[in-house]
Amino acid sequence: MWHGFLVAGAVVFSGQSQLAAAADFQTLKGHGGPVMDISVAKENGLVATASFDNSVGVWSGRMPQWLEGHEAAVKAVTFVDEERLVSAGDDNDLILWDLKAGSQTKLEGHTAKVVGIAVSPDKKLIASASWDSRIGLWPVAGGEPQFLNGHSSGVNAVAFSRDGRSLYSGSVDGSVILWDLDRRAEKRVIDRNGFGINVLALGGGDQGPASWLAYGSQDGVTRMIDLNTGERLNEFSLDRRPILGLTVSPDGRRLATGDGQGYITVFDTKSWRIETDFRAALKGPIWALAFSQDGRILHAGGIENIVYSWPVADLASFDPMATETPLFLRKPEEMSNGERQFARKCSICHSLTDDGIRKAGPTLHKVFGRKAGTLPGYSYSETLLTSDIIWSDETIDQLFLDGPDHYIPGSKMPMQRIVLPEDRKDLVEYLKTATVSDQAGEGHQ
Repeated sequence: MWHGFLVAGAVVFSGQSQLAAAADFQTLKGHGGPVMDISVAKENGLVATASFDNSVGVWSGRMPQWLEGHEAAVKAVTFVDEERLVSAGDDNDLILWDLKAGSQTKLEGHTAKVVGIAVSPDKKLIASASWDSRIGLWPVAGGEPQFLNGHSSGVNAVAFSRDGRSLYSGSVDGSVILWDLDRRAEKRVIDRNGFGINVLALGGGDQGPASWLAYGSQDGVTRMIDLNTGERLNEFSLDRRPILGLTVSPDGRRLATGDGQGYITVFDTKSWRIETDFRAALKGPIWALAFSQDGRILHAGGIENIVYSWPVADLASFDPMATETPLFLRKPEEMSNGERQFARKCSICHSLTDDGIRKAGPTLHKVFGRKAGTLPGYSYSETLLTSDIIWSDETIDQLFLDGPDHYIPGSKMPMQRIVLPEDRKDLVEYLKTATVSDQAGEGHQ
C-alpha cells in the first residue's frame, strides 16, 4: 500500500511510485459538511457536489464555484448540460442554476424534502423524487410542474429511459415503478421487496434501450432486473447495509455502489462479477458516487466534507478516506456532557472557530453577546434578520427548551429540543469556553 497527501495543491506520494495513478488521484476540499451527491457533466467533465452545508460546489480542477440558494441540506445535484444544473434538498425545493448567466430559478411545489433528481435525455424535463411520496416533473424552459402519484411512501430515486418516454422510480415502500410519460401515468411495478429502495440506475443495451436496471436497498442488497423479462438477473449481498450510492460508468462497463459501512463495490456489468470491493471510508457511509467523463476516475463522498477521486484501475491501493471521527460520531464516553450535547445537536451545522469553514449554520465563535442574525457573510432567514435576540446563557437555554421551531419560528434551524435542564446547562457552559478560543481544534468543528 502507498499513501497520498496534498501539498500546495499538488499530489505527493510516498512509498511505491506509480506515476500514472498519482496523476489521477486528487481530493476536492471546501465543503463544511457531509457530501451527499456528485454529478459529472457529460459535455466538459465539470464536477458538481451537493452538501449538508446547504451549498453546491462546481469544480473546475480543484477550484470551486459556490452556488448558494438552498435553505437546508442539499441532497441531490445533476447537470442539465455544460451551462446548467439542478439541485434539490431538505428545504423541499429544487433550484435550476444557469452557470453562464449566474442566475437561479427556484422550483417550488413539493411538501417534503427532495432527495433524488434526473434530467431527460432531450434536456427538456427534470424529474424529482420527494419524501412527500410524489414525483415532480418540471419543464426546464419553465412552466407549471406536474406530479405523479403511486408510491405509498417517500420516493428516493428517479431515472429516465434513454428515449425519455418512460421514467423509473424507487421508493421507501420497496417498489420500483415504471411510468409512461406520454400519459403521465403508472405503467407497471418493475420489482418489489420488503425493504426501502434508496438508489437506482439503468444500463446495458449499448446505444439502444437499456436492458437492465440496478437498485440498492436498505437490506444491503444490490439487485439487477432484466427490463425485457422483469426477472432478477443477480442479487449481491455482502452483509453491509444499507446501499446508499450507485452509479454506472459512461461506457456502461462498470457499476459502482457505496454502502453504510464505508465500502465501495465495483461490478463488471458484462459478467456481473465483483471487480473491486474495498474499504473506502473508515468512518461513516458512502452517499455520493460518480464516474469521471472518461470513466477512468471514481469520485466518492460521504460523512467527511471532502470528495475523493480515485483512479478506477487502482482503487484498492489508496488509504481510506474519513480517517478521523467527526465529533457527532465520537463515543459518548470520550466527551464531557456539554461537548456531547453540542456534538449531538449542533456540530454538524456549526463550527466553533473563526476560520471560514463552510457549514449549514453560522460559526458560534464568540456567539455570547452577539445579536442574532448579524454575523457577516451568512445568509440568514428573515426571522433572524429581524430578531432582537441577543445570544446569552438565558437565550441559548430557552432556544433548546422550546425548540427552534417555537422559539424562533421560520428560522432554518431544524426542530430539536434538549429536555433535561442539566443537559442545557452543561451545553451552555461548554459553549462559553469553546466559543472564545481561537485555537479550537478539529474536534470542535
